[in-house]
Parts: sequence; C-alpha cells; structure tokens
Amino acid sequence: MSKNHEHRPGCELRCGGLYLAIQYIPRWLVAALAAASGRGLAAWLTSR
Repeated sequence: MSKNHEHRPGCELRCGGLYLAIQYIPRWLVAALAAASGRGLAAWLTSR
C-alpha cells in the first residue's frame, strides 16, 4: 500500500453537527458487548 492510502475508521457516527470516529475497537470490548447482549437475550427469552 502507498503511504497516501487513507485509513477508514472502525466505527463512524454522524448525527447533525456531531462527528465521532473510532479508529480501533478493542477485542475485549467486542467480546464484552457480545456476552452482555447474549445474556440479555437469554434472560428475555426465558422470562417469556
């Protein structure tokens, strides 16, 4: 790749005048979010 290659952010949020760009999302954060959403889904399905 050339040095002029522009890197895209890992996550980009644009809302009105707010612009938030996250360059790198840590693996531990992705794993924690996945575990929490899995627990929430399991709790919701078992409570029905």
